[in-house]
Amino acid sequence: MPSPLTINYNFRFRNGEKREILLRFDKDNLALLPSAKHTPPEWAKLTLHRCVRCPLDPALHPHCPIAVQLSEIVNIFHEHNSFDEVAVEVTENRRRYLKQTSLQEGLSSLLGVIMAAGGCPVLEPLRPMVRFHLPFATIEETEFRMVSMYLVAQFLRQKRGEQPDWALDGLQTIYARIQEVNTSFVKRIRAAGENDAGINAIVILDCFAHAVPYAVKTLMRDYEKYFAPYSE
Repeated sequence: MPSPLTINYNFRFRNGEKREILLRFDKDNLALLPSAKHTPPEWAKLTLHRCVRCPLDPALHPHCPIAVQLSEIVNIFHEHNSFDEVAVEVTENRRRYLKQTSLQEGLSSLLGVIMAAGGCPVLEPLRPMVRFHLPFATIEETEFRMVSMYLVAQFLRQKRGEQPDWALDGLQTIYARIQEVNTSFVKRIRAAGENDAGINAIVILDCFAHAVPYAVKTLMRDYEKYFAPYSE
């Protein structure tokens, strides 16, 4: 059996405290593999602050798959505040990243991966991004990566004889749904009475989700000069 794809997040606080989160993904479909046995909290129930477009049946899925995954992270960091200073080291199969930052920014990078691969049908279009994860990406980098990924998907659709969406209309729809999920998760974590670190991490993700649809309208114009060699 091939070894899974792994991404390891290490958080080191100024007081010497350390927290390590190891994420393991199925190499074939990039699904996040389950960690040790974890009892989901009450706020992870599917029916609590359920997303507007959630297609899951509560009878078959009593808990929101993303909430189950995130509840472990929220529990680990529940005693810390958003602006606690941390050194975050991210190691994946090919390289290592290190940044001195706030806990909320480090968690935002971590939660983004978990939400993309954690089993939510609405967020599944983001899953290819996991294979090329870029920790601490700027909004501009995220915009470019997301648009690029979507265009690759359209090329593959065309190869299969399906109708491609070169106008990127579907990307707008994807991010509108992502914003709905983020809004629901902020409500979930608030309902849990947890501190603000997890909430603010998702708020950061939501800022990115709002930025990308705007970028679809401006990105090609702003970056067109860089692609001049392709016009010759």
